[in-house]
Amino acid sequence: MTDMKILVVEDDPEAAAYMVKAFQESGHVADHAPDGLEGYALAREETYDVLVVDRMLPKLDGLSLIRSLREQKVETPVVILSALGQVDDRVKGLRAGGDDYLPKPYAFSELLARVEVLSRRRHAPAAEQTTYRVGDLELDRLAHSATRGGKEIALQPREFRLLEYLMRHAGQVVTRTMLLENVWDYHFDPQTNVIDVHVSRLRAKVDKGHAVQLIHTIRGAGYMIRDSAR
Repeated sequence: MTDMKILVVEDDPEAAAYMVKAFQESGHVADHAPDGLEGYALAREETYDVLVVDRMLPKLDGLSLIRSLREQKVETPVVILSALGQVDDRVKGLRAGGDDYLPKPYAFSELLARVEVLSRRRHAPAAEQTTYRVGDLELDRLAHSATRGGKEIALQPREFRLLEYLMRHAGQVVTRTMLLENVWDYHFDPQTNVIDVHVSRLRAKVDKGHAVQLIHTIRGAGYMIRDSAR
């Protein structure tokens, strides 16, 4: 497991010192906040992989701390530590925005394992998008199909790649250089009208017969796909 940066929010000095030392001995960086307000401030100012938060804290209790962070769109995973370990207590902690709940007394090995799981989950690569939609135009990468208004559009492989790239960047200007590098795999300009020809063919297949035109030429810049009806 790569190094993590962890914030321990715990008012018991001995319990906090034990956790900080144990995390550091496990190869991680650990900061300590002795009360809820300081924990709230640090969690907003610094970037942490995981927060370990006691429920019973001075100045701002643990659940209020977590709720406040979530209201401020701080989505750092939180393990709640508490002597309150009944089912209702755990439910309240999770509903307040906690990601995991570990009753006291606890084994540090279990706490470390739970922290590592939350960190891995947070840093896992997002699933690659497989479908795109612009207006009534839809593209499905897995099925390798494109439809408009529910009717399938017959595309050649290069046309499909071109449409996919435009739809990935819907609402943005896509330059000639971007298309050459990402659709044709050219890292130089062959000084041909290959892009213009393919865009013209694609536009005929996508826009012909539709009141709303989706593929637009941006003079002097490139191309853009957008739903101009919106």
